[in-house]
Amino acid sequence: MLMTIIAIYSIYVLISIYTSVMQIGYINIAKRKEPVLLSDTKFLIAGNYAVAKEKLSIVNSFVDYILFIAWMGVGISWLQSSIILENDALQNIAIVMSFLIIGSIISLPFSYYEKFVLDAEFGFNKSTLGLWIKDTLISFSLTLVFGSLVVWGIYAIIINFELWWLWSFIFIFGVIILINMLYPAFRAMFFDKLTPLQDEELDEKIKELMDKTGFVSSGVFVSDASKRDARLNAYFGGFGKAKRVVLFDTLIEKLTTKELLAVLGHELGHFAHGDIYKNIALVGAMLFAMFGIFGNLPSSLYLEMGMSETPAIMMILLLLFMPVLGFVMMPIMGIVSRHNEYEADRMGSELGGPAGSIELANALIKLVQENKSFPLSHPLYIFFHYTHPPVIERLKVLGVDINDTSKSALEGSCEANI
Repeated sequence: MLMTIIAIYSIYVLISIYTSVMQIGYINIAKRKEPVLLSDTKFLIAGNYAVAKEKLSIVNSFVDYILFIAWMGVGISWLQSSIILENDALQNIAIVMSFLIIGSIISLPFSYYEKFVLDAEFGFNKSTLGLWIKDTLISFSLTLVFGSLVVWGIYAIIINFELWWLWSFIFIFGVIILINMLYPAFRAMFFDKLTPLQDEELDEKIKELMDKTGFVSSGVFVSDASKRDARLNAYFGGFGKAKRVVLFDTLIEKLTTKELLAVLGHELGHFAHGDIYKNIALVGAMLFAMFGIFGNLPSSLYLEMGMSETPAIMMILLLLFMPVLGFVMMPIMGIVSRHNEYEADRMGSELGGPAGSIELANALIKLVQENKSFPLSHPLYIFFHYTHPPVIERLKVLGVDINDTSKSALEGSCEANI
């Protein structure tokens, strides 16, 4: 059984790396052809950024694989034998949290490199080292506190219920819903400073849009995201009357009022179609499958690993293998999500009035330009990773004539060229 699990994880890593290699080769060829949506220089820069990100992803995959083998081989048993406390609950919590802490520490160099080397090179990073350290310590502290509470909850379920995996799934699913409800408040409390939108005319137009779809929110807020990153973004967070509309200050700065309203109209389209709940249901299905599988592992697996079958070990195995199921589920979730994006685009266009399609198309093009998003991808990469349709396809549906300028790049071969 142990070798089967390692084999499955190995296949996952190989497919993941192969997908990244194909993406790198595709972009390296496409970026030298006729530019699409971007100027010659920006098209090349966006291509280089996408390639650099994929190379970092490959390195991450290798490191994750080495860690997986190490954990399965000696790491988990070492944790179990090294952490011995009189209280069984505290011991199980300490083992799981130690596993998470070690993983977080190992990931720090990658996080630093991505922020202060890669993102800095391409003009995205606006954070300081001090702010990054502060954010990291806050994230670490929140994980330690709330992670311990969640682990304690699952531990209590495991030792008290025969169908622990089912009740654990229900518990975790509830936690995820709670996180979605509290996310805007927590982000405002510990990271971004949120202030009510000061532009009264824009605020009024946004509220008119919300009224058209029955979206009730606690207000429209602006996040000072530019102190950390130059990318453009916005999000709706929370449930019920606690929902908030949060606009990054970078988005307000770069988009016109009509373009901004078109983007928000798209997001309101997701609300009107119940896409948030559909996505939560898909996540729930993935979690159900995960808990169902790891709640019924044979005892022989633990014997092969040389350790006892404790709640902490069960949780660690689940955490180790979660990326695999996420990777398997991603194509299914991607198909559903891409369909939802087209429907949200359609509604965003309708909410924007006669010129809604044009304004949304202009906004999408600006997002590509400002976020240095390379507009072309290998089909295999789209299949495994894209939650949104390729921007060119979205623009075509919106009635934008991409014309023949994209033809040569789109026909680039898929051979690898790292």
